Amino acid sequence: MIRKIEHVEDKVAQYTDIIMGYATEYGLKILGAVTIFFIGKWVVHKLITLMRKGMVRSHVDETLISFAGNAIYVALMIAVLVAAASNLGINTTSFVAVFGAVGLAIGLALKDTLANVGAAVLIIFFRPFKVGDFIEVSGVMGTVKIINLFSTTLTTADNRSIIIPNGALIAGNIINYTGNETRRIDMTFDIDYKDDLKLAKTIVSDILDAHPKVLQTPESLVAVGALTQNSVQLIARPWVKVEDYWDVMFEITELTKLAFDQHHITVPLPQVVTHVKHED
Repeated sequence: MIRKIEHVEDKVAQYTDIIMGYATEYGLKILGAVTIFFIGKWVVHKLITLMRKGMVRSHVDETLISFAGNAIYVALMIAVLVAAASNLGINTTSFVAVFGAVGLAIGLALKDTLANVGAAVLIIFFRPFKVGDFIEVSGVMGTVKIINLFSTTLTTADNRSIIIPNGALIAGNIINYTGNETRRIDMTFDIDYKDDLKLAKTIVSDILDAHPKVLQTPESLVAVGALTQNSVQLIARPWVKVEDYWDVMFEITELTKLAFDQHHITVPLPQVVTHVKHED
């Protein structure tokens, strides 16, 4: 009986030594891997924060800051995970190979989505527009609110949100209405052939000269644009700051109508002249 007890105690001691050996060996590796992960994550966070602050001081566009920060964070965190796995004794070479194969399979399955990511890179680096610009693209107009890796969100004048895939967006023509500081307003006023043409030109010119938001340089243009079937067309082309475009256009249109009414200058309606021939 005593021998059996001693045999059991020996077995227990033997297994205890084995467990303690594994715990000592792998416990240190696990502790090292966890330490590498959390320290690496802290370092990555600090680096990204410093990078963002530096880019803000350099007046880099917010869209580029966000995109670069996210991309660098993902890349550095992958490096931290690989380092932690290597400390555990995992063969990272095979891990990288498997990761590459999985990435290739995902890339083939999501090629259209990745095309949107590639288009986002082109948008961010070539900057045909930025957040806050008013653009026309893919048959819609709106203010750019969000540019992410897969799509761009526009807000229309009536406050609708339109989400356009970046691939479709970059493939067509892009009209950026706020890409420059100033913009020209093209306006047309129709007057009757019987009205005083010189007086009408003077009225429009005086309105443009007196408006505080119309720029003096470049100089505004008022001229006869065309002689149509029913009217004489006056064209007015004032220059304004981009943010004043709509306000100035609406105000000048109203002021011109009121001035024309005061000076009895009419806006003719479409007319059809019919000749009736009488026969005996």
